[in-house]
Amino acid sequence: MLRSKEIQRCAAVFIAVTAVFTVLAFCVAPLAGVLVLGFAAAVGVLFWRFTAARYRRLADLAEELDRILHEEDRLLVADAEEGELAILQSQLGKLTTRLREQNDALRREKIYLADSLADIAHQLRTPLTSVNLVFTLLKDEPDPARRRALLREGTALLGQMDWLLTTLLKISRLDAGVIELKREPVPLAALVDTAAEPLRIPLELHDIALNVQLSPDAAWLGDRLWLAEAVRNILKNCMEHTPDGGRIAVECDDNPLFTALTIHDSGPGFDESELPHLFDRFYRGKGGGAGYGIGLALAQSIIARQGGTVTAKNAPEGGAVFVVRFEK
Repeated sequence: MLRSKEIQRCAAVFIAVTAVFTVLAFCVAPLAGVLVLGFAAAVGVLFWRFTAARYRRLADLAEELDRILHEEDRLLVADAEEGELAILQSQLGKLTTRLREQNDALRREKIYLADSLADIAHQLRTPLTSVNLVFTLLKDEPDPARRRALLREGTALLGQMDWLLTTLLKISRLDAGVIELKREPVPLAALVDTAAEPLRIPLELHDIALNVQLSPDAAWLGDRLWLAEAVRNILKNCMEHTPDGGRIAVECDDNPLFTALTIHDSGPGFDESELPHLFDRFYRGKGGGAGYGIGLALAQSIIARQGGTVTAKNAPEGGAVFVVRFEK
């Protein structure tokens, strides 16, 4: 305690003041000098004990904080006393709790990042292996028609990898919050038309009917291009799971509370065990399939970032149903 410069200065001032008043008191009367000296001694002892007690509490608090730094499961619990030290202890308790929460969040993010990198490497390994095989065959293939077929196959594989990396980049930018999304009215009719435009040829090739029945006044508030990306990924998922000659119905429920877009396909629907995981990244269901399992994850990220929700379920009459809902 005596190593504290504040205590040293305080003690020096106290001794100097006591000496001055003691000398003056003795000049007036010896008894007065004794009384002043006794009073000063009593005040000094009380000050010393009070200060020592405060320093012991500070030392105990510092020791407790040191234990918290080295023992993850400890919590700094404030006592029931009042005063500056109790307030300080309470605030430090809140700080350590917040730091522990942030540390846990960072640990989870590191685990998630490691898992994501492993998933990305796994997803890219298959098309990369296929591309390598295609170019190996292409090098030794003399038939021009076969060479053109191999080139088309290699180009398609490179296109798949480009789509995968682009989609993963979009998800990462959404998670990081670096994308500035617009807030403007987006009519659902125009939105669905924009989202479905790149899918019209494959829909026609597979003879899948797209039936759109939307209110002309129905609209969401958000970023038109990103919302179109989300709806397109949902439509694409429905198209991939709808048999040839099937249909996809798009309807809306527009009321004073919310505006919901419902997309219903005539495919086999989902296994009940898959429903909780449909929007997980890289989840491809029990049957695997040709997709990468990130289209629905991207759709959910886009919709959630703009204040909406997306859910999936099985229709009673069969088929998958996606519902995208925005509150008004």
